[in-house]
Amino acid sequence: MTIHKEGYKSIAIATLIFTILNLLSFFYISASAPVVSWIIFIVLLGLLLFIISFFRLPNRQMTYGDNLVICPADGKVVVIEEVTDEEYFKGRRLQVSIFMSPANVHVNRNPIAGEVLYSQYHKGKYLVAWHPKSSTENERHSVVLKKGNTEILVKQIAGAVAKRIVNYLRPGMQVKQNEELGFIKFGSRVDVLLPVGTKVNVELNQAVQGGVTVLATLS
Repeated sequence: MTIHKEGYKSIAIATLIFTILNLLSFFYISASAPVVSWIIFIVLLGLLLFIISFFRLPNRQMTYGDNLVICPADGKVVVIEEVTDEEYFKGRRLQVSIFMSPANVHVNRNPIAGEVLYSQYHKGKYLVAWHPKSSTENERHSVVLKKGNTEILVKQIAGAVAKRIVNYLRPGMQVKQNEELGFIKFGSRVDVLLPVGTKVNVELNQAVQGGVTVLATLS
């Protein structure tokens, strides 16, 4: 396991705060209230370890397949339904949504290989990620990947806590399946919009792994 590059700055700041607060606790609290000083140390250490774990990048055996759509994110499947996409397709699509808790790995990956047709950031609200309107009203970044005659939209959505979406794709790029698409910090959601009629290989409330679990099979 390694640490993702998006975490270097956050971990450095968290480590600095951890060090400063514990030094202050040692010099001003430990002599008169050693128990309180130890509690402060344990709580701050727990928070630091949580932040480090959030940016973890585990080694995995990725799944590949020309007709497979691989999960772009870790988390739990919270939506499988037909929707009307007003942003790009202007028509009906099959939406599969993955909720990412703060405990999940937060790197996002390309579900298919192909050409990037569209990449657009949208400012928005910070509703909780499982809110029905989070797909259209929250801060988000949408990309469309094309492979053959199939176009798939992947939408990174900020949640109530996550307020920074990083996306690495630009129109015209040729990308490989499971390469990094981007990163969302501290809890969020990823929507995948598929052609109607696509065979979905996951179920509601199923735990999935980005780059590993087969989300759908293309015809």
